[in-house]
Amino acid sequence: MKNITTLILCLTLSFVSCQTKKENSKMQLEVENASPIEVPLKDGMARAYFASGCFWCVEAVYESVKGVSEVINGYAGGYTDNPTYQASNTGRTGHAEAVEVIYDPTVVNFSTLLDVYFGSQNTTQVNGQGPDRGSQYRSIIFYQNTAQKALIVQKKEALAKTSNANIAAEIYPFQKFWKGEDYHQNYERLHPNNSYIRNVSIPRLRKFQQKFPHLLKSNH
Repeated sequence: MKNITTLILCLTLSFVSCQTKKENSKMQLEVENASPIEVPLKDGMARAYFASGCFWCVEAVYESVKGVSEVINGYAGGYTDNPTYQASNTGRTGHAEAVEVIYDPTVVNFSTLLDVYFGSQNTTQVNGQGPDRGSQYRSIIFYQNTAQKALIVQKKEALAKTSNANIAAEIYPFQKFWKGEDYHQNYERLHPNNSYIRNVSIPRLRKFQQKFPHLLKSNH
């Protein structure tokens, strides 16, 4: 009798898990197929959204670029409200660690920000960057209108052709950016002696800086 009860419990749990996965997949498809939301200029500043592995690394890269005034770490691309670091790390919220790049479009344009994006990561790594693995670390470019989407597709296809490789970056309509916890903001600058920052973030930043010296602020 005990064995039958255990079997029924296992089958029930398996069914619930399967149903949950189906529901999550359905919600993720809705996110990917939604209409993009365009963020208006504020005080002359535009906003762009990217996911490319650990947001500490991506924040440091974009903050070194001329025309970028601020980068905020957070979460995007998922189907749950108010995601947290702990929740997104389970991979069950659909969100990826992402950044909001606040920039002056008279100094740097979206096309250049895309060049920064593709030029500061391993473009072929799926669901991760470097040692960080999982869907929460996947690469995503968020577009706010059809012109941005067309440009993203063009650059992605061109890169795939020149590198003769599959480019991992996904392309999503922008819907919502959830700001991350305060302790994640300006992390590389505030914690230069952190072992992850020393061994992963800074080398990734230095590699980008050597590749694109003409895009850097004068203090970098």
